[in-house]
Amino acid sequence: MNPATSPGILAGLIGAGIQASRTPALHEHEGRASGLNYLYRLIDLDSLKLDSSALEQLLSAAECMGFTGLNITFPCKQAILPLLDELSAEARGIGAVNTVVLKDGKRIGHNTDCLGFAEGFRRGLADAARGNVVQMGAGGAGAAVAHALLAEGVEQLFVFDLETARAQALVDNLNAHFRGARARIGHDLPSVLGDADGLVNTTPLGMAKLPGTPVPKALLRPELWIAEIIYFPLQTELLRDARALGCRTLDGSSMAVFQAVKAFELFSGLKPDAARMLEHFNNMGR
Repeated sequence: MNPATSPGILAGLIGAGIQASRTPALHEHEGRASGLNYLYRLIDLDSLKLDSSALEQLLSAAECMGFTGLNITFPCKQAILPLLDELSAEARGIGAVNTVVLKDGKRIGHNTDCLGFAEGFRRGLADAARGNVVQMGAGGAGAAVAHALLAEGVEQLFVFDLETARAQALVDNLNAHFRGARARIGHDLPSVLGDADGLVNTTPLGMAKLPGTPVPKALLRPELWIAEIIYFPLQTELLRDARALGCRTLDGSSMAVFQAVKAFELFSGLKPDAARMLEHFNNMGR
């Protein structure tokens, strides 16, 4: 297919502090390889001096400008829900959206984060112990990751969040979808982490715009496996601390790529080459 004559795809990413995102290059590179005229733009709330209250305005503008779809990231994955016309079954069950398809005058929300994390987890931590796992964060990304962890066989998931009500809402949602009351709110991090097999960070703490770590290094130990969903930077403070101790780790690259694989398919109607997208993502970091 000749890109000059192929149907055009105009997509974008709405989020805060996203200038370092590799998503535009990832989509556009795969678009060219697939013979598409594919443009992907950043809509950075920080650069525009906006917050999530501007989502309705941004969605309307995207519709007027002929956008095919939008990816949604921190802090908008749950705030966008009331502004959509339809939700996929997965997005409805998780209660968060990271991909919106704009089609036939409708805004249709999907969640590809759950699939993305699960694929990366299976590839990077396939044989990791799944008895007790601690998850930091209960926001939009956290909801998707928590669903993926329980679907991948985690026996007990302890959810920690600064907003207790948000953590409780996620735990209630998980226990409504998975039998056995396998999700609990975490209260005493040192105690719970001391008995855990793994730790997953789904908070924004560790991003370039929010440096730091959600867990003090003193609470980590070599037997823990540690997973991150942040990928800019790819080596967060949490991962540096974990690797210095000899922990098995999973960085945020696989989730970033495999959620993008599904989003690309939703936007374009074509099945992308996941291996090519993963290779391109890794090459961008060299």
